[in-house]
Amino acid sequence: MSQGIEFNRLMLDMRSIQMDAMSAPKSTAAVPELGGSSFSDMLGQAVNKVNETQQASTQLASAFEIGKSGVDLTDVMISSQKASVSFQALTQVRNKLVQAYQDIMQMPV
Repeated sequence: MSQGIEFNRLMLDMRSIQMDAMSAPKSTAAVPELGGSSFSDMLGQAVNKVNETQQASTQLASAFEIGKSGVDLTDVMISSQKASVSFQALTQVRNKLVQAYQDIMQMPV
């Protein structure tokens, strides 16, 4: 459940940054310093969170395979699906970033 809470917090942060950017005056030449972390920090945190989710899923599956008590098959499957969905989402974000970079590089100057 904490995955959803952190995702919702990330989305709220992104919307806040978007609203700040939209309300900023267009005539300023300097880039305003955002109150939160930078985009690269947020992306790094997202990658780390996906990695942690995958490691937790692997550990839970290993614990189930060796027959550790208290590990339920449903928990293993849910954890596996969370890891899969988070990795797919991260892959889609990466694909969009690469596409945006390619679009920008192809723009005439």
